[in-house]
Amino acid sequence: MRPQGFEIKLTLATVGSMTVMNPLPYYLGAPLWANKAWKGCFFSNTARPADFLAQYAGFFNAVEGNTTFYSVPSAAMVQRWLASTPAGFHFSFKFPRTITHEAHLQHCAAEVTAFLARMAPLGERLQPFMIQLPGRFGPESLTVLTQFLDTLPTDYRYAVEVRHPAFFTDPACRVAYDRELEARGVDRVIFDSRPVHAAPALDQPTREAQERKPRLPVQLDVTASRPLLRYIGHPVLAENRCWLLPWAAQTARWLADGLVPHVFLHTPGNLEVPALAQLFHALLQERLPDLPPLPAFPAASQGGSDLLL
Repeated sequence: MRPQGFEIKLTLATVGSMTVMNPLPYYLGAPLWANKAWKGCFFSNTARPADFLAQYAGFFNAVEGNTTFYSVPSAAMVQRWLASTPAGFHFSFKFPRTITHEAHLQHCAAEVTAFLARMAPLGERLQPFMIQLPGRFGPESLTVLTQFLDTLPTDYRYAVEVRHPAFFTDPACRVAYDRELEARGVDRVIFDSRPVHAAPALDQPTREAQERKPRLPVQLDVTASRPLLRYIGHPVLAENRCWLLPWAAQTARWLADGLVPHVFLHTPGNLEVPALAQLFHALLQERLPDLPPLPAFPAASQGGSDLLL
C-alpha cells in the first residue's frame, strides 16, 4: 500500500536530442562509474571507457563521484560528463582532499572558487556536493565548518560527512552539529559500514574496505530535504538483504515525508553494486508497489542478463 501523501512523480531528462524518462522519486547510485570489471555483466561487451558513463547513466540516476576527491578534472572532462548524462542525473562530487583534509577547510577560498568554477558547466546535475571530513576533524572545529559553509555559494546543495566519534556518541555534539547543518539547509551524510565489517576478511578487497571504512554508529538524523545514505555492503550479495530491509523501509518513510533520498551503494571492489542496486530497489518496491522498475543493465541489449549477478 502506498504511504499516505506519497506520490510518484515522473520527470523528463534529455540526452543529446533524445528525451528520456527518469521515473524514480529517489536517487540511486554507485561510488564510481568507470569500473572495467562491469564490462560484459553490467556494461555491454563492446563498451569502451568513453562509453561507461553514458551506459551507467542509462541505469543509475546518480553517482557519488569520488574522482574529484583526488584531483580536479579538466574542463574537457567536465564537458564529456555533461554530454554523457541526462539533465535529471545527479553527480554528488566530493570536495578535493586538498580543501577538506589538507587545508582543514581554512584559507582555501581560491581553491574552492576554482573547483566550483570548473564543475559549474554541469549545472543542476551537481546535487549535492559532498564535504567529507577526516576523523581528526572533531567538535572543536565545528565553527571552522560553519564558517566554511557560510562562504559557499547558495546555487548548489551540500552534504557533510563527519567521522569523529563525538559527533555520534556525545549527545551535545550531535545536537549542535545537526542544528548548524539544519540552519543552513545542509544535509548530514548517513553512513552505514556495518555490513562490510560483519564479513569475514577472506579477500583483499574486503580487507581493504574494512581498513578504510570507519566503524561509526548509524544515525538517521535528517537536517535538510535530501537525506544521503552511503551504504558499505557485504561482499556476498545475499547477505545484504537483512541489512537493506530496514533501509528500504526508511527510504519509503523519507519519500512519504516529501524528502528526496540519495542512496549510494558500495561493496568491496564494487563488482556487485549494480546487482545490489537491483536488490535494494526490489525491497523498496515491496513497500511501494507503484514504484517503477529499474532499467535493464546495458549489457542486456547485447544478449547479456539484467538478473542479479
